[in-house]
Amino acid sequence: MGPAPAGAQLRGAAGDAEMMEPALEGTVKEGKKESSKKHTVAGSPVEGLLKPVKLSRAELYKEPTSEELNCLRETESLFHSSLLRLQVEELLKEVRLSEKKKERIDAFLWKVNQRIMRVPSTPETELTDQTWLPAGVRVPLHQVPYTVKGCFRFLPPAQITVVGSYLLGTCIRPDINVDVALTMPREILQDKDGLNQRYFRKRALYLAHLAHHLAQDPLFDSVHFSYTNGCHLKPLLLLRPHGKDEHLVTVRLHPCPPPDFFRPCRLLPSKNNVRSAWYRGQSPPGDGSPEPPTPHYNTWVLQDTALKSHVQLLSTVLGSALGLKDGVVLLKVWLRQRELDKGLGGFSGFLVSMLVAFLVSTRKIHNTMSGYQVLRSVLQFLATTDLTVNGISLCFSSDPSLPALADFHQAFPVVFLDSSGRLNLCADVTASTYHQVQHEARLSMVLLDSKAEDGFQLLLMTPKPMIRAFDHVLHLCPLSRLQAACHRLKLWPELQDHGGDYVSATLGPLTTLLEQGLGSRLHLLAHSRPAVSEWDISQDPPKHRDSGTLTLGLLLRPEGLTSVLELGPEADQPEAADFRQFWGSRSELRRFQDGAIREAVVWEAVSMSQKRLIPHQVVTHLLALHADIPEACVHYMGGLLDALIQGLKEASNTKGRMVVLQGGELVMVPNVEAILEDFAILGEGLVRAVDARSERWTV
Repeated sequence: MGPAPAGAQLRGAAGDAEMMEPALEGTVKEGKKESSKKHTVAGSPVEGLLKPVKLSRAELYKEPTSEELNCLRETESLFHSSLLRLQVEELLKEVRLSEKKKERIDAFLWKVNQRIMRVPSTPETELTDQTWLPAGVRVPLHQVPYTVKGCFRFLPPAQITVVGSYLLGTCIRPDINVDVALTMPREILQDKDGLNQRYFRKRALYLAHLAHHLAQDPLFDSVHFSYTNGCHLKPLLLLRPHGKDEHLVTVRLHPCPPPDFFRPCRLLPSKNNVRSAWYRGQSPPGDGSPEPPTPHYNTWVLQDTALKSHVQLLSTVLGSALGLKDGVVLLKVWLRQRELDKGLGGFSGFLVSMLVAFLVSTRKIHNTMSGYQVLRSVLQFLATTDLTVNGISLCFSSDPSLPALADFHQAFPVVFLDSSGRLNLCADVTASTYHQVQHEARLSMVLLDSKAEDGFQLLLMTPKPMIRAFDHVLHLCPLSRLQAACHRLKLWPELQDHGGDYVSATLGPLTTLLEQGLGSRLHLLAHSRPAVSEWDISQDPPKHRDSGTLTLGLLLRPEGLTSVLELGPEADQPEAADFRQFWGSRSELRRFQDGAIREAVVWEAVSMSQKRLIPHQVVTHLLALHADIPEACVHYMGGLLDALIQGLKEASNTKGRMVVLQGGELVMVPNVEAILEDFAILGEGLVRAVDARSERWTV
């Protein structure tokens, strides 16, 4: 089973619906008769009460069927209790899409298909000549630099294909998105469109022309632009139906090139497809230095070429295996509750689906497994496998022309190759994000193995935003300061690769810098970027600085957290120069009791509450020194409960003791009631502090 054109799918669905109408009427009549019989048998003389169903002795004590025995055996071996199985089944029913809504969505998709094919063509013009665009629509792409070679004309798509989780039956509520791939005709594209963002410019112009005509159709309540997984070079078009189905579904249109249009060898991670002379506006250097590779740019082009092959692979693997689909759904809920699937670089539901396909191909998951087994198997794999060190691949070909995993590790922090062996599915996933996924998977496995009564609630029903998962949280705002950090850190190749997205270009170097500075104090560092909101087709696309704040979370180790000393190498060692360069003016020579003279950094902290905030001093110092980010742009959240705890201590000094008469003498003894009262106040303060900085997400 592979991806089918939307028209073909929907024609079959419509025909089936017409043929089934008489059958449905007969079913309704039979249902009414049957229900009336039930009411006759089970009805009670007292209106509103039902009598218990009477069973004969043979029915009451009959042997369980083989299906019931298998169900009991599976519950005993796979689930901790029957309650957990019931909870999982009810969750799956709650997040799945009903058949009635699927029929309405199919009907809407058929109409969308018709509207798209009616959009008129345009004459051929230069890419820089965009005067043919109507005044009410803007190109959903930052065209910097504006000058680029190539021609463009609009032609209706050669093929319209439904791809993604809706076709596979693994999409989850409450937000139902249907991804539709629009194959652009070959006449639109040219041989060198892979260079210098030409393909992405044509892709954006294609969407702009579609948006102008579809926005005038009364079928749609809203026609907006958005980004594909937060990638600003790949906009998409969002269509929502008009009327009562306004919140039913969002159709996302993805323009893509024809199959085999781009040569795969030109899109390897070691190749360059954004010329420095074009991007920087400078003449090429005469020293013959090679162009820097553009692995992320190449990956974004490859992603569009693989939309159909990926859905074909997932259709083959998942097929009719309901347990695998249930497992994918549960994993998507798990990711969403932890906010791990948001924005550019998130660990999306698509990645989880491909990971299930990989585990099936390596026989670590079987088609007959239940959804709960699939969930456990994937979490166990994530908890024990570090893809930042040892990547995995769905390609089992021995073709010597294919690049090795080591080549991808040089270009990307996390490596997971698709079945072609050329596309890294985790190209946008940072090492910090994957380590956070690993950390959460380990915690979840401990929870599942502990057989806790509230394990299901904690695993799949409790939201866990960053403010609840980390000890300290800091926000970098405004994001425009990261543009200066790019210049300070000399990240021109990364900026060129990411198409000017200075937030993505600086994210990896900044996290590496802070991890090195925090050292043994740090257990885990994670980041969160808010998803870019959709915008009207008459507006310019949002700029990078308008995407809110960059949030970093610090999970700290108790050991060494309160140490005020960063001990460096001895003064005569070659590493001493690197230590001084890293810490700047904070580094100084010190003589220790053993007679050694070492480089060292001493932090100002006297009380225990100040020592717990030493990471604040480390972060602000390093960001100002190496990234040109002043302390005013770092909003640090840590130690917020110290004032509350200190206030309780002061109160306890006065009311936490009382004078009593013992043996004829007055003595001071602890006031137990007052201490318990202090603990109650502290607990209420903790709850208020957490709830004030978090949000709830319900399935």
